[in-house]
Amino acid sequence: MNALAPLAERMRPKNLEAYIGQEHLLADNAPLTRALEAGIIPSMIFWGPPGVGKTTLAYLVAEKLKKTIHTLSAISSGVKDVREVIAKVQNAGMFQESGTILFIDEIHRFSKSQQDSLLGAVEKGVVTLIGATTENPSFEVISALLSRCHVYTLKDHSKKDLIALLQRAITQDRVLAQRKVTFKEYDSLLAISGGDARKILNVFEIIISAFPENESIEITNKLVQDNAQQSLARYDKDGDQHYDIISAFIKAIRGSDANAAVYWLARMVEGGEDPKFIARRLIISAAEDIGLANPNALLLANNTFQAVEKVGWPESRIILAQCAIYLADSPKGNGAYMAINNAQQVVQKTGNLNVPIALRNASSTLMKELGYGEKYKYSHDFDGNFVAQEFLPEEIKGLSFYKAGSSAKEQTIAQNQNKLWNNKYKK
Repeated sequence: MNALAPLAERMRPKNLEAYIGQEHLLADNAPLTRALEAGIIPSMIFWGPPGVGKTTLAYLVAEKLKKTIHTLSAISSGVKDVREVIAKVQNAGMFQESGTILFIDEIHRFSKSQQDSLLGAVEKGVVTLIGATTENPSFEVISALLSRCHVYTLKDHSKKDLIALLQRAITQDRVLAQRKVTFKEYDSLLAISGGDARKILNVFEIIISAFPENESIEITNKLVQDNAQQSLARYDKDGDQHYDIISAFIKAIRGSDANAAVYWLARMVEGGEDPKFIARRLIISAAEDIGLANPNALLLANNTFQAVEKVGWPESRIILAQCAIYLADSPKGNGAYMAINNAQQVVQKTGNLNVPIALRNASSTLMKELGYGEKYKYSHDFDGNFVAQEFLPEEIKGLSFYKAGSSAKEQTIAQNQNKLWNNKYKK
């Protein structure tokens, strides 16, 4: 390994035994371990946040099974590149021997036509596809290709994983092993990393490089805080500040600061962020932070996503800016968000409570004989299309999950519900 390569690159494990993390996939009797032991793996997609080892795992799978691996990046490759790789494999007959893996990094950035170009080769077994993505494959990978792949979800590295990685770096990396480095505190490095192994190694390397080679270095929280800022100054759509910037963007909208929202949006635009990623976050913001205070916000955010899909860069930035400003300027309410959270907490505590007999579906004679649906009152048979009756299980009847916010729209909803349900929603 080139000593001038970044530390994160130098620390890539050479075999699965040296791989840190993802025990849910790689522990004894775990799903991916069983597939590797069988010697036959399906086409698969590794889905997880940046820096959790998706690319490394793809190479180690190939190494474990003694398979040739070809790599494409969805950022710089197109249909022509895909077809060239497939033709090369077919002409060489490699798939008849040990088999060939085609690894596509950031497969979510492939268009529909680019993904379509993979189908035949994957279905016929010409190549075994391994795709890596930070985005939900259900949204970003076409259904025909997704149905031919097994999705493995990779998780953020744990604190234990990252500490082990840092310790390995100062003892096993041939550059850092020559330095006098000890750790007194890890908290700041771990906080900066956000579970991203590549990020923690990059920041750590920058800190070490600030000191003369013969100087002893004790890593403390203060040292990290004083020296790490230079590594965080740039937006990196592939990892380092991906989630920090989107977090600031959403919080600016939540805080009704349209000016700041546009600034953080500009940071993402200039950093080359995927516009659909931004648009999806706007949809979530519209539901979570605005919700019933302005129901039109969700409609606009959803239309923004559809418009971005049709228009693309650079004009999409205008559509995203318009939506961001509208959401920031909208009245805020998280009533729906809190209501589903509250209801889920009750479900987790109470389990699967029985549906009241009156609300059950009487789909057979026996069910009718047992009284299913017998006492149900059909709302449209009553004045105002309403009649009071209990719709919750007996054990939790009377509970209220939705609490209206202070916005005019939510107060109107609360007033309507209170009028119907005898002030239930004031509890």
